[in-house]
Amino acid sequence: MIRTAMVGLGKMGLSHLSILRAHPDIDLVAGCDSSAYLTDILTKYSGLKCYDNFDRMLENEALEALVVATPSKLHASMVEKALERGLHVFCEKPFVLDTADGERLVELAERKGLVNQVGYHYRFVGAFKEAERIVKSGALGTVHHVRAEAFGPVVLRPKGSTWRSSKNEGGGALYDYACHAVDLVNFVVGTPASVDGVVRRGVFSQDVDDEIYCTLRYADGTSGQLSVNWSDESFRKMSTRISVWGTNGRITADRQECQIYLREPHAAMPDAHKGWTIRYTTDLTEEVWFYLRGEEYSAQIDYFAQSIKSRRARGQNSFRSALDADRVVTMIVSQSAGETPRPVVQPARKGVMARIFR
Repeated sequence: MIRTAMVGLGKMGLSHLSILRAHPDIDLVAGCDSSAYLTDILTKYSGLKCYDNFDRMLENEALEALVVATPSKLHASMVEKALERGLHVFCEKPFVLDTADGERLVELAERKGLVNQVGYHYRFVGAFKEAERIVKSGALGTVHHVRAEAFGPVVLRPKGSTWRSSKNEGGGALYDYACHAVDLVNFVVGTPASVDGVVRRGVFSQDVDDEIYCTLRYADGTSGQLSVNWSDESFRKMSTRISVWGTNGRITADRQECQIYLREPHAAMPDAHKGWTIRYTTDLTEEVWFYLRGEEYSAQIDYFAQSIKSRRARGQNSFRSALDADRVVTMIVSQSAGETPRPVVQPARKGVMARIFR
């Protein structure tokens, strides 16, 4: 059993807590949160040993792994303390708010050979995994455009802020939701080299963006679009979608299905004919031992556990891949502020040497 603790017992934290306690290979020995109400209730009704001080929990407990589900501004410091103690770390998204912190943590985790993962759960959704497989198979031909969208009814009126809608704590729709769409672009097509045409606007929020739109640019000429609005009540809940166009067709994937259109059949997809083929997430998703909110949430925790068991330090959703999403978000912030981002040469991806800005 992997002796694990978690810090941050709010909405997402409680979901993780349920999944962690149900996992056959994980022993959740402690939790930590600043809310005495939460910790008192959990201690009384679940028997979980709870702390109100993160450092004290690390000092007192003999741990192998830590799950971080705190407000975004706390991620860097908590992850660093855990890594320094030799703990494997699962951190909720976004990874960090400052890419300099991210670079330091990536180096630290990799130098120590520790398992590191960030909670971009869409990479574990069957339809998005299928989209990534199809693009990498070459079935779409040469990819020339990608579009990622995330719309939903999160902020629909002026109201008192939470940490998610605070510029210095959560970062608003850009950091809280756009990062999911950006990570999907990176996962399915690859990381863009630059951004332009950025529009960031508050609809109801005073301190942060409620909607973000921009153009994505790749070094090989491929283009992309990012459209995010969490103040759109025409959606019942937050919905994310990615579409990819290539010389031999296109795909569109969301939580429910992956729609594929091929101009001509391709050897990489022997069961897909010319024209439309639809593949449903229910057919593409492997069964999980415990269901809460969606199979992908359990699947990512199981992946973390299996990575620890096999010492797979550079697996799916690593700190390094999450830092790529943070860099794109930083590009969006810099471009909209009229700054000139500093170019950083990254390893070649998809045969192209990308210039990533931070």
